[in-house]
Amino acid sequence: MTHSGSFRLKLYEHFDMGGSMMELTDDCSNLMNRFRMSNFNSCDVEGHWLVYEHPHYRGRHYYLRPGQYSSFSDWSGFNSRMGSIRRLADL
Repeated sequence: MTHSGSFRLKLYEHFDMGGSMMELTDDCSNLMNRFRMSNFNSCDVEGHWLVYEHPHYRGRHYYLRPGQYSSFSDWSGFNSRMGSIRRLADL
């Protein structure tokens, strides 16, 4: 079940929504291939997402609720590495 228009994830290179911004509205199995970056220190979230440390939805994962996260520690991340991201459409 997909909720069109309700998923948007803005990933920022630096803390407090600073630096380069990359935007997603759909799943991404490899952020490095898509954006040439894998370290994101803050984000602005619409919808519910799972963030994985490694590509192809592997490794530690973190649940992101709607809202702003000014630092990776706000989502209980050990570091700023993100390898892949998946929408949670069935909540």
